[in-house]
Amino acid sequence: MPTKKKSSSRKSGSRRYGKAAAKSVERAMRREKKGTLRSGKGGKGGPVKSRKQAIAIGLSEARKKGAKVPAKKTS
Repeated sequence: MPTKKKSSSRKSGSRRYGKAAAKSVERAMRREKKGTLRSGKGGKGGPVKSRKQAIAIGLSEARKKGAKVPAKKTS
């Protein structure tokens, strides 16, 4: 019997996040580990404690620089 190929909603070969976005998140993660990454507008808040928050800050910075990042999900 022939097997069915899974159909994907995205076209093959396209990346959801660009390389620049990955670099930005990587930098944010390093700053979080070092303890210099801060939350809030202009980095005036407290130090970031969670990995998820560090990733979100990295993606936000990438968005501001114009990197290929999907739009924020709105609730």
